[in-house]
This record gives sequence, C-alpha cells and structure tokens, in this order.
Amino acid sequence: MASKHVVVHGQVQGVFFRQSAQDTAGDLGVAGWVRNRDDGSVEMVVEGEDGAVDRMIAWAHEGPSQAQVTGVDVTDTEPRGLRSFDQA
Repeated sequence: MASKHVVVHGQVQGVFFRQSAQDTAGDLGVAGWVRNRDDGSVEMVVEGEDGAVDRMIAWAHEGPSQAQVTGVDVTDTEPRGLRSFDQA
C-alpha cells in the first residue's frame, strides 16, 4: 500500500481538475482526497496499490485537457486506510 501527498501547480483551478481527479481515482481504484489551495495549486492525498498510485501521479502531471500543469510535488505519507476518493 502506497500513500502520497501531491501538490499540482499551474493553471489547475477552474478547469475541472478536482472532478477529473475524482473520476480518474475511481477508474484506478485509489482512495484519498483532492482540494484547491489558496495559492492556486491543487492538493491531493492518494492511497492504494503502488502501481495505481503511480498512475494517478502520472495523470496529475497532465490533468484534464483544460489544465496547464507546470509542476508536481510528491511526498510519501503514512497510509491512513482511506476507502474513497473525495473532493475536500
């Protein structure tokens, strides 16, 4: 089980990033949450099987078609046993 804290920078608010992240997480079978930050970035916690978490992070580097991602910061976190992926 992997758990990652992810901060996505760029034009990532107002482009359906959170909804797209939730949809992608459902497709990949990962749990966690996603929210907008005051600085214009988007923050996520992603938990699940290593490969699925890696695919979610790879998706975050692109985001939905309207997004313009300029950077992604990823740090390891302790798994919390999350069961769903929600918008916070």
